[in-house]
Amino acid sequence: MDIVLTKYPGAILGPIAWVLGIVMNGIYEFLCLISGGEANVGVTIIILTIIIYTALYPLTYKQQKFSRLSQKMNPEIKEIQAKYQGRRDQASMQKMQEETQAVYQKYGVSPTGSCLQLLIQMPILFALYRVFYNIPAYVNKVKEIFLISTGTGADFKVSMDCIVGKIMNTNGFLAKMTGFVTNETVRKSIAQVNANFAATNTVEQNANYVVDVLYKLNPDGRALLEKTFSLTQSTVQPVWDKLDHVNNFVGLNISDTPWYHITNWWNDKGNTVLLGLAILALLIPVLSYITQMLSIKIGQAAINNADQPGGNSMKVMNLLMPLMSFVICFSVPVGLGIYWIGSAVVRTVQMLYMNKKLDKINLEDLIAKNQEKQKKKREKMGIREDQIRSNAALSTKSNTEFSSSLTEEQREELLSKANEVKKQARPDSMAAKANLVKEFNERNNKQGEKDK
Repeated sequence: MDIVLTKYPGAILGPIAWVLGIVMNGIYEFLCLISGGEANVGVTIIILTIIIYTALYPLTYKQQKFSRLSQKMNPEIKEIQAKYQGRRDQASMQKMQEETQAVYQKYGVSPTGSCLQLLIQMPILFALYRVFYNIPAYVNKVKEIFLISTGTGADFKVSMDCIVGKIMNTNGFLAKMTGFVTNETVRKSIAQVNANFAATNTVEQNANYVVDVLYKLNPDGRALLEKTFSLTQSTVQPVWDKLDHVNNFVGLNISDTPWYHITNWWNDKGNTVLLGLAILALLIPVLSYITQMLSIKIGQAAINNADQPGGNSMKVMNLLMPLMSFVICFSVPVGLGIYWIGSAVVRTVQMLYMNKKLDKINLEDLIAKNQEKQKKKREKMGIREDQIRSNAALSTKSNTEFSSSLTEEQREELLSKANEVKKQARPDSMAAKANLVKEFNERNNKQGEKDK
């Protein structure tokens, strides 16, 4: 399996991750400034999570309002569905759709509801995941712990004063690095590895790969790295000390996985320090599960999902998603677990505030406002259509009045003149072609009458 060691290159999530990475790097730089030294990556993750969810609050609030209105109008929709149950003919399906649409218009909402809000939120949250999974690619000071370089592209050069420079300057670097990342100890150390170290890569690509492998190494992987590349303690220890300092969060290194700490203690059960780390590591998936369950419960507190279409399916998903995060949390870096916990806590606080705010809203007033908004939208979109209808009505009225003012003889005379004009039409004109079609139809009609 491969990890994306450099910035995530996806066409959709890549640019979003790039923007979020700039924000995260700015937060880290600011924390460094006020602390007078190195900042903490765990604290940076929490602050960025709060900022992102605060920015998404208006969309989340709209979702909750739609859910409240859905609860009120769903009985009417279910009644319509029951009315046409078992009827699959086109007329019945169209009628059901029209009646359902009328209910949505009555409440002043769109059938797509909060889909737009979700479409905006989901890419941001997925991109945020990518940033947290690959911190050095987005936070310059963390990357500089491993790599000091100059230039870009063909002019890119790695300084020999950094650990990446010493590793890449080792004889047989590519073969050694390929063997290193495929080693079982390393695979357990960083869970996912990228073995694509090749001479066809640019120097910058290989350097970035090295950085991200180093960032995710646990102590077992670090020991093997020192042995593989004959690195001295004076070279590597300052790097690990600095990394452990910026990555330390309540005693855990955020680049390690909870499973690593638990298995580490299991192999040395008498070590009380490892026991403490194992307990802290176990708390990450446990807290992730508890906080997400709490967030879901509070978010659905004022909504009866059983009355909504697909409500039972939603209940199952609400149970499965926190459970999945609990399981996944064991095998991903602690930093991601912190993000999941932090995001669930922020959502919980937001939901508590929103529920209180929504409890004070009169739904009838909200419906009236929505109806007014929908009306304005329809008016804005239908101006040209209304004008066309109005003009068509005026034209029809004018023609009807003119026709009714003529005598029978006058009408016959006008028709006769019109036919003469048609006969004199140019062979290539539309009028001539229309005459041909008319004559063809008349001949067919006459033949049909004779056959009868």
